[in-house]
Amino acid sequence: EAIIHPWINKALEKAQQKVEARNYEIRKNLLKFDDVMNDQRKVIYEQRIDLMDTQDVSETVNTMRDETIDDMVDLHIPPKAYPEQWDAKGLREEAARILNLDVPVTEWAEEEGIADEEIRERLKDAAGRKMAEKAVKYGPEIMRMVEKSILLQILDQAWKEHLLQLDQLRQGVSLRAYAQKDPLNEYKSEAFNMFQHMLNQLRETVTTYLSFVQLQNPTQELKREEPDESEMQATHLDPTTGENEVEAVDIKMDGNNAENWGKVRRNAPCPCGSGKKFKQCHGRL
Repeated sequence: EAIIHPWINKALEKAQQKVEARNYEIRKNLLKFDDVMNDQRKVIYEQRIDLMDTQDVSETVNTMRDETIDDMVDLHIPPKAYPEQWDAKGLREEAARILNLDVPVTEWAEEEGIADEEIRERLKDAAGRKMAEKAVKYGPEIMRMVEKSILLQILDQAWKEHLLQLDQLRQGVSLRAYAQKDPLNEYKSEAFNMFQHMLNQLRETVTTYLSFVQLQNPTQELKREEPDESEMQATHLDPTTGENEVEAVDIKMDGNNAENWGKVRRNAPCPCGSGKKFKQCHGRL
């Protein structure tokens, strides 16, 4: 027998309302976490769409290279520091590692009256000349294709790795509530820093790849090869085995002389050139 009482019904109704309200807050909180990722996704997708619609991405690549050089100089040459305080050796090693340049940075630092802006411009000029030489060597059109391909590949890979890191951050950030910290605010702050770091790494990686890229056949034009008609093959399904059989078809065969045809499979194209199968043309029983 069912237990029915106004007090019990009211208590169950209140309990259900509390559970539904709690579940709603959980879903609402999860959406706030998703909004952080969605905002970053919009930025990346907009950049990727722009790159896909642009045939020449050399301006974007040049900007990335210049910003990478600025980061290198800022790291090894502190603001308002004397040349004696510069890490010229470290900057030279960075130029070799990232830009594939062997430049006398240590000698530059010993020049009288040299400033960090002069070092900056010399590195940018040297890197720009190196890329211009590659464009002359391989051809401007091929270099534009290489730049776009490398940029898109690295962007996609960097974004996938960033999503994985965000997922790991999201799984562990809830524990910070025990330290009286808002997990959502902590997630927003660290996700932003991680996004900025990803963009910086993206610039450096693209610059490094393009600085070291070497093409195997620079003089060969990128074109679709036409098939050799003498090596064309026809395939058909064998009714007995159910497997595809490959048959060589001699396109240059004399279609008017059946004596030179040799043995022709019934499902192969007729050598006369009618376009029909052999069994439906000259091989008809």
